Amino acid sequence: MGITHPDDIGQNSLLQKKLFAGDIDFFHIEKRYLRRNGSVLWGDLTVSAVREAGGKLALAIAVVQDITDRKRAEEELRLAATVYQNSSEAMMVADAGNRIIAVNAAFTQTTGYTADEVIGKDPHILSSGRHDPPYYHRMWHTLSTTGRWQGEIWNRRKNGEIYAELLTINTIFNEDATVHQRVALFSDITEKKKSDELIWKQANYDPLTSLPNRRMFRDRLEQEIKKAHRAGLRLAVFFIDLDRFKEINDTLGHDIGDILLVEAARRIGDCVREADTVARLGGDEFTVILTELDDVSIVERVARNILLTLAGSFMLGNEAAYVSASVGITLYPDDATVIEGLLKNADQAMYVSKNQGRNCYSYFTPALQEAAQARLRLANDLRTALAAGQLRVYYQPIVELATGRIHKAEALTRWQHPERGLVSPAEFVPLAEETGLIVEIGDWVFKESARQVKRWRTLHDTEFQISVNMSRHAEFQISVNMSPAQFRSRRNPYKTWSAYLQELDLPGRSITIEITEGLLLDADASVADKLIEFRDAGIQVAVDDFGTGYSSLSYLKKFDIDYLKIDQSFTRNLAPGSSDMAISEAIIVMAHKLGMKVIAEGVETAEQRDLLAAAGCDYGQGYLFSRPALAEELEAMLEPAR
Repeated sequence: MGITHPDDIGQNSLLQKKLFAGDIDFFHIEKRYLRRNGSVLWGDLTVSAVREAGGKLALAIAVVQDITDRKRAEEELRLAATVYQNSSEAMMVADAGNRIIAVNAAFTQTTGYTADEVIGKDPHILSSGRHDPPYYHRMWHTLSTTGRWQGEIWNRRKNGEIYAELLTINTIFNEDATVHQRVALFSDITEKKKSDELIWKQANYDPLTSLPNRRMFRDRLEQEIKKAHRAGLRLAVFFIDLDRFKEINDTLGHDIGDILLVEAARRIGDCVREADTVARLGGDEFTVILTELDDVSIVERVARNILLTLAGSFMLGNEAAYVSASVGITLYPDDATVIEGLLKNADQAMYVSKNQGRNCYSYFTPALQEAAQARLRLANDLRTALAAGQLRVYYQPIVELATGRIHKAEALTRWQHPERGLVSPAEFVPLAEETGLIVEIGDWVFKESARQVKRWRTLHDTEFQISVNMSRHAEFQISVNMSPAQFRSRRNPYKTWSAYLQELDLPGRSITIEITEGLLLDADASVADKLIEFRDAGIQVAVDDFGTGYSSLSYLKKFDIDYLKIDQSFTRNLAPGSSDMAISEAIIVMAHKLGMKVIAEGVETAEQRDLLAAAGCDYGQGYLFSRPALAEELEAMLEPAR
């Protein structure tokens, strides 16, 4: 059995033949041998010929040296060289004096420098200038103590471009533990850094205004609370809500609304210090963190400045728009010491500003907390009020001013709480809207009103009178208020209400639904669809509190409104030649031109009634005629005329 590796037999045999033929006197090759166990041995073989006097080969002397370890080392070196030159990761080798002695092709591709341009130079040639001396001191300290450093660093290419790299430096030591060489491996992570930064920004900043978003705001507030606690200082949290922003957004369009939000964000930012934080939580809600307050008087000054700057006109393309703001303020640690408490307090204080007429600021007080808790208890009680029979429907008559006859009544919901007594609608209706109970309550009020109008319409042709004022109740009509929340509900009230009217054999004209003018500006298509469905069913529509919001005549025409109700804020101060009289007259004339009837609310004196009648107002409603009453009470006041 031969011991030469099969792949080397050919070369070995050829040289042997030449030696035996006298063509050569010796040969030297590196070849492989097979050990008995089948493993491979590399050998360095030298064969020399010893010849007789006539030149005939007498013998051959062969010397073999085991070079397996050397061949393995050479292979590893070749592999390392291949990896070094073909690696996609840039490599640089520096000597003990920190001078570059070798670079690979990826180094040139990444930095733009060729080997000839950098060999012999300090790696500092790549420095970007972004890092201060302490940064490099820390790097060299780690290298000196551990022999290795890894991290992200900003460097500069030959063309001057700054780039980010992930750098690893390893130290090769001599046998005496002195530095022999340092090998640096690095890769360009600029695009990854940009991508990471974009993801981080999207997660923490509002894309429209570039302000911190809710997540970043909470993080900043948490950090500022810790700092204030350590320093023994106060901080303030503002909750800012733009007043009537939705009306501008819906009327002028969302693109214009976005321009306003960006400008509002800039104005708020100009009112605070650089160390403070302005954030946008969403929609038209902004927050401010005022930090390190050694003097709390700055809080009020900043609040006034914010209100003043937001009250100025906003030029939105070719349109000039005006908004104001409602601001709620809470202090750490006076009012609360945790994030949730501060946010809740500022939010409650903001709603106080809303209720006080907007364009003002309010501080949180313990009384607000007590009111909020009472409101929560009331909301819980409201959930069982309908089933417990605590709700009542009252009716307030609507009088035809030209004849004094009663043609209509408005259905008004009242809550008789078992402990608190009669709860004002101003208290419980907003709660019902927030909790969604308004849909269920609204359905109940409609059905109660429909049954009542059925009763009054079917009392034959008997005429009723209040004092000397007569009305044919066979044409009696009841107005039912509809909340915007009912329109936006997934449940379509038109279908159930229309079916109920058919069940009672009542025409659509027996019911009028009253809506707020703000609902007409709602961009939701379902609102328009439901209004059209009511119109097609013959159910009439009245716009309540007309003149107090942001009105649009095109919407009045689009939805075929039947009645406009002049708000009692105009009726209350009616006098000949007054501005309220002028506004009321304008509304009456406009409504009649558009084919609508006008109802004046809050009529309390004969003078108001006479002025409205002289101006051509169609109907009046108020305490002059009757307070809201239960159905049986109203019916008891009516005397049938024979």
